[in-house]
Amino acid sequence: MGAYIAKRLALMIPTLFGILLISFIVIQFVPGGPVEQLVVQLKGGHEGAAEAGGQVSREGLYRGGEGLSEEQLEQFRAFYGFDKPAYVRFFDMVKNYLTFDLGESYFYQRGVGELIVEKLPVSVSLGIWTFLITYAVSIPLGIAKAVRDGTRFDSITSTIILVGYAIPGFVLGLVLLVLFGGGSFWQIFPLRGLTSDNFEDLSLIGKVLDYFWHLVLPITAMVVGNFAVMTMLTKNSFLEEIRKQYVLTARAKGLPQRYILYRHVFRNALIPIVTGFPAAFIAAFFTGSLLIETIFSLDGLGLLSYNAVMQRDYPVVLGTLYVFSLIGLFGKLLSDLVYVWVDPRIHFEAAR
Repeated sequence: MGAYIAKRLALMIPTLFGILLISFIVIQFVPGGPVEQLVVQLKGGHEGAAEAGGQVSREGLYRGGEGLSEEQLEQFRAFYGFDKPAYVRFFDMVKNYLTFDLGESYFYQRGVGELIVEKLPVSVSLGIWTFLITYAVSIPLGIAKAVRDGTRFDSITSTIILVGYAIPGFVLGLVLLVLFGGGSFWQIFPLRGLTSDNFEDLSLIGKVLDYFWHLVLPITAMVVGNFAVMTMLTKNSFLEEIRKQYVLTARAKGLPQRYILYRHVFRNALIPIVTGFPAAFIAAFFTGSLLIETIFSLDGLGLLSYNAVMQRDYPVVLGTLYVFSLIGLFGKLLSDLVYVWVDPRIHFEAAR
């Protein structure tokens, strides 16, 4: 196992390097970089780089910069570090990333790491509750469907979760806002943010209730579509185990159905589900939903990443990509280790 872990850790280095290299190369060909957007703001006010997005001069700058001197343009390039060759900037970036120096945002004028930490609580709040509710509902429901396979209960619940799966999360979010957020019907839940304006003045119990009250609509919009996949995975996994010979033998011995289900079937059927816990847990923590955050005015990592792309804030784009890729690679390794832990029959060394 130690050799396998060392091999996987060694493979992470070229994988991470490749991700950064490809992303960096792609960024070089994207029109409307930070220099061009700054020029547009200086010459045309704040009408937006979107209107000037297709107006590029022969030098690669927006037409708004045609009245600026070359010396001024060079100063802008030096300010953003574009006076250096691309390969020099890339290797400087990689060197800084080795010490987790993610650079400074062009537009926020703050460290990228600081921005990620600041936006993280929102994404963590959405992610952890989405993860917990999805598994808390899907696993018992999947077991119940497996035990009652082919019954009316199985058909009705399958229809309901598949309808929920077919509805995009952002569409459901809009419907919930219209119905329960004071849009056209009832104003039961708050429209924006994770806390109220008077949050600091509330008691401890009041703060907890206020926090969960703000989470009801966005979490509902995020989890409804997740139930189908996990529920059907649980059902199929249990059905496969229930039909195996050892279950028939246990029934022939006269063991109670509940004892067979939770003593024998449960442990084996949960192996493919449990092994996905680390990856799903990490993904829930660190991947925000852009549309959900936008609809409910939640300033999280999803919105930060979107704004960074639109503003060509390259340090934020590449810094967040580096952090998420690193976490994803370790999450995949952890999933493999959990697989070995729950199923001792698996030996990675034997597969080499």
